[in-house]
Amino acid sequence: MKTIIEPFKIKCVEPIRMSNREERRKHLEAAHFNLFTLQSRHVIIDLLTDSGTSAMSAEQWSGIMRGDESYAGSPSFFTFEKKVRDIFGFKHVIPTHQGRAAERILFSVAVKPGMVIPNNNHFDTTRANIEFQQAEARDLVIAEGSVPDLDHPFKGNMDLALLEATIAEHGREQIPMVMLTITNNSGGGQPVSMENIREVSRICRQNQIPFFLDACRFAENAYFIKLREEGYAEKTPLEIAREMFSHADGCTMSAKKDALVNIGGFLSLNDDKLAEEARNLLILTEGFPTYGGLAGRDLEAIAQGLSEVLHEDYLEYRLASIRYLGEHLNELGVPTVKPPGGHAIFIDARSFLKHIPREQFPGQALCCALYEEGGIRAVEIGSVMFGRFDPKIGQELPAPMDLVRLAIPRRVYTQSHIDYVIEIFADLVQGRRKIRGLAFTYQAPFLRHFTARFEEV
Repeated sequence: MKTIIEPFKIKCVEPIRMSNREERRKHLEAAHFNLFTLQSRHVIIDLLTDSGTSAMSAEQWSGIMRGDESYAGSPSFFTFEKKVRDIFGFKHVIPTHQGRAAERILFSVAVKPGMVIPNNNHFDTTRANIEFQQAEARDLVIAEGSVPDLDHPFKGNMDLALLEATIAEHGREQIPMVMLTITNNSGGGQPVSMENIREVSRICRQNQIPFFLDACRFAENAYFIKLREEGYAEKTPLEIAREMFSHADGCTMSAKKDALVNIGGFLSLNDDKLAEEARNLLILTEGFPTYGGLAGRDLEAIAQGLSEVLHEDYLEYRLASIRYLGEHLNELGVPTVKPPGGHAIFIDARSFLKHIPREQFPGQALCCALYEEGGIRAVEIGSVMFGRFDPKIGQELPAPMDLVRLAIPRRVYTQSHIDYVIEIFADLVQGRRKIRGLAFTYQAPFLRHFTARFEEV
């Protein structure tokens, strides 16, 4: 296979400040072994997240200049609204400053204490916003989705039998909505098949339960369907995306992922009453309905980004670059979630650091070692993020998996940057037995991974 080059030219650059191991050790200790509290200028390759870290195109920067900053009725809003409706197809388009604001508004108006919201896997802010409403965020991903080394084309699929059992257990009145996260971030960036989306929709309609998609990485999911699902090879990513959303009643979206921008999001849905309640809360907390916490220039950039993200040459390059990293790490003996996801490579830290017990957070330990060794910042997706301390038994309850996510910002790094990451992992493979576990010295009640502090065991 020929090299798949970046389908863009670089027009503007920013410097990376290099550092040595001694400097990075001091920064790590000052940050209490939490990569979120590092200063980004002390990072060489930043793979903490793909959210809001994209490089924007010349056309997006042109949109920034065209943005109209009228408080109400800005033409930039109508450009944005038209593009969202063209792709997603829902009646109401409600802009927010980012995806978690869309989640908070939706769950605030639709969820009551004691309710249950099924999903394949809720990501951190989704789960936290549901639990803040004193409801249960229940994960129903298929069994294959919890086995890192198992190769399956659609490991993000929801277990349909478990969904039907959950509905039978709690009844329609206690389930305000069913969600699917596409692609499934917590489970390794794994896609959801069109068949699974269709079947979840069918079950929801039979039971008169609204069906929502968490659409952060919808374009990557659409391209996986094109590559892997029978009957879709000749369809465009746009056609596939429209079909995905035709089965749903609404979606939340962090535009900071598959809209290729640095800020923004939206809630889009068909229900008139729910949309009215959402807009009323939007005005109270985010802003007027035609800007929703965003500048007009941001709305223009999102509209353009939603077009660019569906270009097949971009999506081919995007998935190939992720696959390149995964395959080279596997050659080194680094265990990863298979097959490679759409936005990141997820390392099975529990398998890589077998000498570190689960209660000493092997995922967080690997993140710290990766930074100290090479100045690379990653994020733990495991027992720090999704576990919790149970005061009744005085112990930590671990997450099903302890993963480390190497999230690749869109259109930011070249192949040489990725080759550097691979070289640092080669060093870690040789010295992994020296990596030490961690213990909490502080944790917050919600989203503890953002502000937690640790010490080495």
